Amino acid sequence: MLIKNARINTIDNEYEIKDIYIKDGKIAEIGSDVNSLNIIRETFLSSDENIKKLEIIDLKGKKYLIPGVIDPHVHMRDPGLTHKEDLYTGSRACAKGGITTFIDMPNTIPTTTNLSALQDKKDLASIKSLVNYGFHFGGTSTDNSDIIPSEGVASTKVFMNISTGKMLVEKDEVLKNIFLKSKMVSVHAEGEMVEKAITYNEKYGKKLYLCHISNEKELDIIRKNREIATKKIYTEVTPHHLFLSENDIKGKNEMLFRMKPELKTNDDIEALWKAINDGTIDTIGTDHAPHLLSEKLEKVTFGIPGVENSLPLMLDAVSKEKITLSKLIELMSKNPSKIFGIKDRGEIKEGYYGDLVVVDLEKKFTLENKTTLSKCGWTPFDGYTGFGKIETTIVNGTIVYNKNQIIENTGSEIEYE
Repeated sequence: MLIKNARINTIDNEYEIKDIYIKDGKIAEIGSDVNSLNIIRETFLSSDENIKKLEIIDLKGKKYLIPGVIDPHVHMRDPGLTHKEDLYTGSRACAKGGITTFIDMPNTIPTTTNLSALQDKKDLASIKSLVNYGFHFGGTSTDNSDIIPSEGVASTKVFMNISTGKMLVEKDEVLKNIFLKSKMVSVHAEGEMVEKAITYNEKYGKKLYLCHISNEKELDIIRKNREIATKKIYTEVTPHHLFLSENDIKGKNEMLFRMKPELKTNDDIEALWKAINDGTIDTIGTDHAPHLLSEKLEKVTFGIPGVENSLPLMLDAVSKEKITLSKLIELMSKNPSKIFGIKDRGEIKEGYYGDLVVVDLEKKFTLENKTTLSKCGWTPFDGYTGFGKIETTIVNGTIVYNKNQIIENTGSEIEYE
């Protein structure tokens, strides 16, 4: 694939126009003019047959090419809850939303808390997923003998506030053991549990990833502890905590907007945006947790879909000058790759995989239930309009989404440094 006239955002939020040649799934060369790309000349100009195989995309105009989004926090419901979502339908939704890599959480049926369940999930993804995939392992309140210190998983996920079955971990000795054995611990921790997680990481852990932080008090705890911590602390926020408050849903069917952590105040939203721009928040994770509408309306059910919404919402934030495009790329691509040690993804760079998204910052979009690809069939942002349309999603040098059409594909399992 040859992408011509790509407008690539730079660190100082300017842009450069480049041509990008992708070969065997990776970016082989980046240059200012196709004629200067030696690899293309040597590979293709000598063979008429090879020239026919070269796919050329010309982005001349005002469209940007950004690195594919890495979503470090999804619940694809596969196996065991596939009536809500599965790795195929969820990955299609990712492709539409510009997410080229996702990392799946362990609270499925069975839970991903032993090596056999982990391998089963990897096998399913290898035949179902259109985009790239990875997995978090799960800590339990009982047996943690299969926790992997380094290979094959992004982190060990621990639920310190809420979960089902054996995945809620409360005993100090069990927590200590999980932190000691894991290369990184990702936690569901709210309120005072945030400080407890930070304390355990400082005493026994290596790195801590705080999932879906949602209010100002938690941010204050994180800032205070980062000043004195000797171990790395990373912070995630979700789009729904950035774009929806408890006031926004009054008068609507509030059953649809129940999640953990719950929606907070407008003051908390303002604090989260400030934390994005001052560097307290490191990543955007969707916490994509789909349920059917019938399930949400029948009883209180925690979780909402998110992978189709996250990039459009954040692009709209760029159009409203709440953040820069450089910051968006840092939060959604570069930082997740660096934090979890993902090899050769998250940047537009020679030697990196061709995971890319074409976006038009001036084109309007509307999020709607009727166009939702997730199996759940709805979005909490139904009717939301903004600027920043996803035109094309490319995974490992292959187009998987283009102008509202999904192109079938097989993604790859991510590798770690």
